Amino acid sequence: MNSALALKYVVDGLKQRTAYTHAKAAGEVTDEASSVKCTLQDTTRLPAFSMDGDYTIGGVFSIHYNMQNMKHNYTTMPEPLQCTGRIEPRELRFSRAMIFAIEEINKSSKLLPGIRLGYQIHDSCASVPMAVKVAFQLTNGLDPYFYTSHNCSQSGMVMAVVGESSTGQSIAISRVIGSFNIPQVSHFSTCACLSNKQQYPSFFRTIPSDQFQANALAKLVKQFGWTWIGAVRSESDYGNNGMASFLATAHKEGICVEYSESFNRYHPRSRIQRVADVIRRSTAVVVVAFVSFGDMKTLLEELSREPSPPRQWIGSEAWVTHPDMLKFTFCAGAIGFGIPRSVIPGLRDFLLDLPPIKVASSPILTEFWEDAFNCSLDFDGATDKRLCDGTEDIQKLQSPYTDTSQLRITNMVYKAVYAVAHAIHNAVCQETNSTTQCDKLSRTESKQILAQLKKVNFSQNGYPVSFDANGDPVAAYELVNWQKSGSLEFVTVGYYDASMPVGQEFHINRDLTWMEERTQVPVSVCSDSCPPGTHKVLQKGKPICCFDCIPCPEGEISNSTDSTDCFPCPKEFWPNAKRDSCLPKPVEFLSFDEVLGIILAAFSVGGACLAIITGTVFFRHRTSPIVRANNSELSFLLLFSLTLCFLCSLTFIGAPSEWSCMLRHTAFGITFVLCISCVLGKTIVVLMAFKATLPGSNIMKWFGPLQQRMTVVSFTFIQVLICTVWLVVSPPFPMKNLTTYKDRIILECALGSAVGFWAVLGYIGLLAVFCFVLAVLARKLPDNFNEAKLITFSMLIFCAVWITFIPAYVSSPGKFTVAVEIFAILASSFGLILCIFAPKCFIILLKPEKNTKKHLMNKNQY
Repeated sequence: MNSALALKYVVDGLKQRTAYTHAKAAGEVTDEASSVKCTLQDTTRLPAFSMDGDYTIGGVFSIHYNMQNMKHNYTTMPEPLQCTGRIEPRELRFSRAMIFAIEEINKSSKLLPGIRLGYQIHDSCASVPMAVKVAFQLTNGLDPYFYTSHNCSQSGMVMAVVGESSTGQSIAISRVIGSFNIPQVSHFSTCACLSNKQQYPSFFRTIPSDQFQANALAKLVKQFGWTWIGAVRSESDYGNNGMASFLATAHKEGICVEYSESFNRYHPRSRIQRVADVIRRSTAVVVVAFVSFGDMKTLLEELSREPSPPRQWIGSEAWVTHPDMLKFTFCAGAIGFGIPRSVIPGLRDFLLDLPPIKVASSPILTEFWEDAFNCSLDFDGATDKRLCDGTEDIQKLQSPYTDTSQLRITNMVYKAVYAVAHAIHNAVCQETNSTTQCDKLSRTESKQILAQLKKVNFSQNGYPVSFDANGDPVAAYELVNWQKSGSLEFVTVGYYDASMPVGQEFHINRDLTWMEERTQVPVSVCSDSCPPGTHKVLQKGKPICCFDCIPCPEGEISNSTDSTDCFPCPKEFWPNAKRDSCLPKPVEFLSFDEVLGIILAAFSVGGACLAIITGTVFFRHRTSPIVRANNSELSFLLLFSLTLCFLCSLTFIGAPSEWSCMLRHTAFGITFVLCISCVLGKTIVVLMAFKATLPGSNIMKWFGPLQQRMTVVSFTFIQVLICTVWLVVSPPFPMKNLTTYKDRIILECALGSAVGFWAVLGYIGLLAVFCFVLAVLARKLPDNFNEAKLITFSMLIFCAVWITFIPAYVSSPGKFTVAVEIFAILASSFGLILCIFAPKCFIILLKPEKNTKKHLMNKNQY
C-alpha cells in the first residue's frame, strides 16, 4: 500500500470520528442519564486542541486573524461564529508550545507528580466576539447538556486560562472569567490598563506592561535626539493605551508629535489610505508605531503601493519582532523593543513531529499543512489543489511555525503554562519527608489557583517567573534593529532593564543601521537647534519643538545649545561678538599711552616750561623798569602758581588711585586760588597805585608788600581750609563706572562729597569774578601805569573757560570728563600766562628800547 493511500484511510477514519463528536456536541446524540440536566443556550465550539486530565488548563490564541462577517436580521438565530482567512503560523506555534509545556510537566517527577494536566486550546480568530464565546465555553465546558443535583454553575470550569495574544481579546476574556475567580495568564497582552487590579483582579501576564515599553520607547527617541515625530496606533485598547502612555512620557522628555493617527485592519481602505498619506506628507522622519501585527501589516501593505519618503520606524513589540514583517524591506533600519530571545530545549523537535495521523486528526493542523505545502488532504476531490502524496517534508519548511531561532513570545507562553502548573502544585501538593504528595481527588477551586499564582516565584530553564502586585513581571527588553546582511533580519543591538537604577536602564552595545541602510543617525526635528548666543522663541500656534532662534539681547549670553533664555553677564563682564561667553570688560581711563593723554600731557609740560622760561626771563631782567613796575614779587609768585597749575593737570592722567584722586582735586583747587590771588593782588595794587597819586592820599601804606603777601596767603588759606574739610569728611576716591558705558569699565575718581567739589570750584569762581570786576574798573587807567587791560582779558578768558566747563564737565562721558577738566585747567592757565606776561616778554626780549623808565613814564603805549 503506497503512502498516499494509507494517508487517505487515516483521514477517512478521523472524519467519521469527528462527525460523531460534532453530533454529540450539538445534542443529536445523547447519553442515558438523569432527567435533571442543565442546557447551554448556544452551540458549543470544539477546541482547536484538547486533552483530558485531572486538571484542565484553558488556552486562547489568535490562530486565525479574521472572522466571518455576520449579518443579523434579528428574526432568526444567528449563524455560529466562524474564523476565516489563513492560519497565522506563529500563533499556531504558541498553541503548540503550550501543549509541549503541558506534556513536559506531565512527564516531570518534581512538578505535579502523579497528576495529569489536560488542556482545551481555542482559536479566538483575533476577534472580541469569538473571545467572549470562548471565555464562556471555558467556564461552562464542552457538553451541551450536563447533569447536576442542585445547580448549573461551575460544571466544566478550567483551573486557569493561558492567553490571549491581543489586549482587546484579553480584556473581553478577563471580564468574563474574572467573575468566577478563574486566573488568566497572558503571554502577549501588554496594555498597561490590564495592571488595574480593580477591573482585572484575576489577570496576570509573563510579558511586561506597555507602560514599561512606552517609557523605554520615549527614552529611545530622546536618546537619538529626535524631537519631532509622527505617531500611529491601533484603534484598540492595546494601541490607544500604549500610545497614551508613550505620549505622556514623550511630553515629559520634550518630544513633540506632528500627528497621531489611529486605525485598524477592519477599517475601509480609504481610512488606511488617509493614514498612509499623512505619513507620506509629514515632515517628521521618525514614526513611532504602537500597532498590533495585523494592523501594521495592513498599513505597510498600503504604504508599499506608492513609495513614500524614507521613514525611520520605531516599533512596539507586537510587530517589530514578527518574522512576517521582514518582507517589507523598505522598513529596513527599523528599531524597537522585543522580548529577550530564549531557548526551549526539545521544542523544535516537538513542533516538527507532525506525522500524517496527527495532522489528519486536527482540522487546524490539516489547514496549516494544506496551506504550507499547497496541497489538499481532501481525497474526495472537493478542491482544485493537488492531493498531498506523503512526500511533504516539514523539516524543510520555511515558516514562522518552524522558525525557533528567535523564541521570544513563545517563551512567554512556556513560562505562563509553568506558572499555572506551579500554582496548581502549591495548591494540591505537599512536601513530606523530601517527597512530594499530590492529592488529585480533592476538589480544588480556581480561586485557590488564583491565590497561589500571586505567590509563585521560580526559574524554568534559567528564566525567572514571578508577578508583582499588579500581576506584571519584571520588565526587560532587547533593542532590535532590522539589518540587511544579504536578507533582512533581526539583530539585537542593546537592552533595556527596568529593574536597573534610574539612568542605567538603557544600553546599546552594537552599531545600528538606520533607514536606507545609513550609518548616521537620521535627523527629525521641527526646528534646527539654536546655537550658543541665541535663544529659542516659540512659533505661534505650534508645538514647543517648533521655534525660531533669536540672538541674545545686548549684554546677555547663552552658552548652551537650545537655550530657552539668555542671562546677563556679571557686572564687570561683557559678551563677546558671538554672545556665547562673557569676557572681562575693557578698563578705560585717560592714560599716558593714548593720543589724547599724550597731547594733554605735552601741553601740560609745555605750559610749565613756558612759565619757568618766563620766570627765568623776568629773573634775569628783574632790575629792568618793566619788571620792577609790575610788582616783581607777585609776578614771580604768579609764575610759580601757574607752573603748579600746568603740572597739576598731570595728576588727572593715568589710572586713578586713592592718592591721585585726592591730590588732583585739592592741588587743582589750591594752585588756582594761589594763581587768582596773585592776579587779584596785582589788580588791587594797580588800583591803589593810581589812587595813591592823588593829592593827600596815603592809601598805599595799606597795600605794601606785607599786605600783598597777607592777601595772597589769606585767600589761599581759605581754599586750603575748604579742601581739608572735604578730604576729612568725604574725600574723592577711585571707582569703577559701570553705568556710563555697558561694554566697558571707566576708571574715574568719584567726588566723594559733591558739595566739597563745587565749593572748591565756587570759591575759585568767586575770586575770578571779583578779580574780573576790579580789572574792568581799572581798564581806563593810563596804560603805561598798569596792566589792567591785560588782566581784564586774562580774567575774561578764565571766566569763559570755566563757565563753559560746567556743562561740558557734566555732559562728557567717561574719560572725556577728565579730558574736559584738564583742558579747562590748561586753557585758563595759558590764558593767564599769555595775556599777562607775553606783552612784557615781548618788550624785554624784542623791544629793549621800550624797557626804560622814561618810556614807561610817557604817554606812549608800550
